[in-house]
Amino acid sequence: MDHSPGFLQIVNEARSHITEITLKQARARMTSNPKTILIDVREDNEWSSQHVAGAIHIGKGILERDIEKLIPDTQAEIIMYCGGGFRSALTADVARRMGYKNVFSLVGGFKVIAESDWLLESGNR
Repeated sequence: MDHSPGFLQIVNEARSHITEITLKQARARMTSNPKTILIDVREDNEWSSQHVAGAIHIGKGILERDIEKLIPDTQAEIIMYCGGGFRSALTADVARRMGYKNVFSLVGGFKVIAESDWLLESGNR
């Protein structure tokens, strides 16, 4: 996808404040801490099409409104993913600014997930 310069500028700024992790690191974190929360921040239609089994869906557009309700523990370990790792960088930065201490953005997003052997499912849960 060809992203606009302004979008890339804000993503790069967000990236300077967050921690990005690889798929291998995400799996290791989830193995060592089964309470790790995987959040899909993509649009509803992307989520409905296919998502990681066990992930929760909080779209980028409603994250600020709903995250505290759904995940009240600001110490919870959270890994966010989107389509390619850009929107999740933005949402990880927002969560960090809202007081969440252990938030990560998955480099490459769903694109790298789909190329792996991670269990996927379709539809809404």
